[in-house]
Amino acid sequence: MSCVLGFDVGSRLIGVAVGNRFTGSARGLAAIAVRDGDPDWLRLDALRQEWMPDTLVVGLPLTLDGEEQPASKGARRFADKLGQRYNLPVALTDERYSSQEAAQRFANARAAGLKKRRDAATIDAEAAAVILERWLASATGH
Repeated sequence: MSCVLGFDVGSRLIGVAVGNRFTGSARGLAAIAVRDGDPDWLRLDALRQEWMPDTLVVGLPLTLDGEEQPASKGARRFADKLGQRYNLPVALTDERYSSQEAAQRFANARAAGLKKRRDAATIDAEAAAVILERWLASATGH
C-alpha cells in the first residue's frame, strides 16, 4: 500500500490529511472535533475505512529548541491510542512550524482566489498535510 494518514493534534481539533508514498504529496481531509479529551472516533474510523492507510503519522509538538513540551504528551497519548485501535504502525514526527506553514498556504490560496474566509477551518487539515509531506520527504529521501 502507499496510503498514509497524518494527524495534527490539538486540544479542540485534530487535523487529518492523506498522503501518498509514491508522489510524496499530501492533502488535508478534515478537522475532527475533540471533546473531553477524546476525538470523534467514529469519524476517524470512517476515514480509516475509506482510505485504508498502511501507516499513521502524528505530529509531535516540540519547543523551538527541539525539546518536548506539555502538548507532546497529548500527541503521544493520541498516537498510542491510534496504534492500539487500528493495529497499524504509528510514526511521530516533528511538527514545528507546521501551523505557520499551513496558515501561509491558506493565505496564498486566498490571495489566488482559491479559498474563502469560511475555509479557514481547513487550516488544521492543512497543517496535517504539511506534517505528512515532511514525513514522506524524510521517509523517502526526497
